[in-house]
Amino acid sequence: DVRLVESGGGLAQAGGSLTLSCVVSGITFYDYAVGWFRQAPGKEREGVSCIVNEDATIYYADFVKGRFTISTNNAESTVYLHLNNLKPEDTAVYYCADAWGRKVAEHGGGGGWSSLYWDYWGQGTQVTVAS
Repeated sequence: DVRLVESGGGLAQAGGSLTLSCVVSGITFYDYAVGWFRQAPGKEREGVSCIVNEDATIYYADFVKGRFTISTNNAESTVYLHLNNLKPEDTAVYYCADAWGRKVAEHGGGGGWSSLYWDYWGQGTQVTVAS
């Protein structure tokens, strides 16, 4: 079975940092992309960043603006999202999801990656940023 398990969320002060982890199992990690998404109360889910494991293609949402960094440890089938300079508006449940890597690499440009169909999702981890 495919499983994605997020961890690392918590409470941070504005300007602080957190690192989220997404451990993936049940797939050939190299063939897939892993994306991070978030959903704040009363808002639609939005894409934050994704990485194509095969060639390390990376996409970021415009609102990230250099504050967040995505990275991967292929040996441990884990994708990280490093959140820096956090703002109260970053408060949300953060989810990771996977999708076929070639699909994301070919159709993900121009922000399209966040609108693609993502196959499996984790349960989410809460990030709360206090002002």
